[in-house]
Amino acid sequence: MSKHVAYTDFIDCEEDVKIRAKDQARVVALREKKGWLFRLMLGLVLIGPGVLVMIADNDAGGVITYAQTGAAYGIGFFIPALLLSGFIAYVVQEMTVRLGAVTHRGHAEMIWGRYGAFWGWFSLVDLVLANILTLITEFIGVTLGLGVFGVPHAVSAAAAIAVDVVVLLVLRYYAWERVSLWIALGNLVFIPLALMAHPHWSTVVAAFSSWRIQGGFTPAFLFIVLANFGTTIAPWMLFFQQSAVVDKGLTVHDIHHGRVDTAIGTVAMVAVAVALVILTGSLVHGMPGASNLDIQQILRVLGQRLGPIGEDLFALGLVEAGMIAAIALTASTSWAMGEAFQWPKSINMPARRAWRFYLPGLLSAVIAAAVVLIPHAPLGFLNLTVQVVASIFMPAAMLFLLLLLNDATIMGEHRNRKWQNIAAFSIVGLLVALNGVYGLSVVMPHLF
Repeated sequence: MSKHVAYTDFIDCEEDVKIRAKDQARVVALREKKGWLFRLMLGLVLIGPGVLVMIADNDAGGVITYAQTGAAYGIGFFIPALLLSGFIAYVVQEMTVRLGAVTHRGHAEMIWGRYGAFWGWFSLVDLVLANILTLITEFIGVTLGLGVFGVPHAVSAAAAIAVDVVVLLVLRYYAWERVSLWIALGNLVFIPLALMAHPHWSTVVAAFSSWRIQGGFTPAFLFIVLANFGTTIAPWMLFFQQSAVVDKGLTVHDIHHGRVDTAIGTVAMVAVAVALVILTGSLVHGMPGASNLDIQQILRVLGQRLGPIGEDLFALGLVEAGMIAAIALTASTSWAMGEAFQWPKSINMPARRAWRFYLPGLLSAVIAAAVVLIPHAPLGFLNLTVQVVASIFMPAAMLFLLLLLNDATIMGEHRNRKWQNIAAFSIVGLLVALNGVYGLSVVMPHLF
């Protein structure tokens, strides 16, 4: 039996290599042709992992967090902070592009192979737990968003799982990526919504000069800061983008395009995050009890201020954000499990022969959906808590990434430069400091 399994795994790898070779041949053919049209076509073919990881990072949990941030703190401190977090996200994700393109191995596979089973299990359990918690926030967004249109929560959750199953099991990588990108476009709906709010642009500009913390430096403020960082950079993003780079078949020749891809995604992510803060900072902030409003209450306020169309568009954006992130998170879990246990680990593989690869990701989605359907679950608090947990897990994930990026035997000339290490270690230090200060604020609140 074991020989048969080994043989079928070999056949699956052969099939994966053939499919990936066709995708790479398309890239090589475009690269050899001259003219701006072919350059544009090459760029469009290579776009994917960076845009997807960044827009999926504006997930349902992120949308809810940014909306609550704007409602509680208005247009002020968090707009310049979000621009800073966008730079941080780019620095982190650019490293995964280089690591995947140079090694042709996913993040989990690199950790297991380089640092052994103990650290491999540590990183895998960290990732899977964080992914399930994050998936809970995606189903919160989908069920609340479709609830605006009268769809029962159970039906919403089942429909979201069905879409995830079809996209993951039916499509091979290139088609899966293209369909996911079309879904991701829906994330931009929050930008026209922010314009519909008719914000005072002088207030937006003034935020960069004053950068003032409304209400002072409190434990509640620290919690929101951690939640915002947790939704901007999270462990699943490292695993997802590196595995996507590998599954797409990118090489060292494609690193430049991978950086452009990631930069485009970063701009889109920050634009949407800022738009959400402007939207609720303009329409909800300042109302009685605004700092304690949950997303359902914020939706109702938006409906009152913008009319039914505004509320419906926000609800659809919430559904899209949850759906694209659920697709990315289930793929991230499946890639990591496949890489760790040397199963077939490519979306190019048919489900009937690579069921072990697809099962963990889809099972994590089912678990998350079941939690959301628990009656009277504290969904608003759970959403912010998940983002904080992500920021707590991130320093450990970052350290593995930095060790790999500074390993000359692995990376060669593509290893981190001095400025990249300074930036990356500063990010780790910032996260550790924020987590430490928040811990102190919980244990000794009288200090703040």
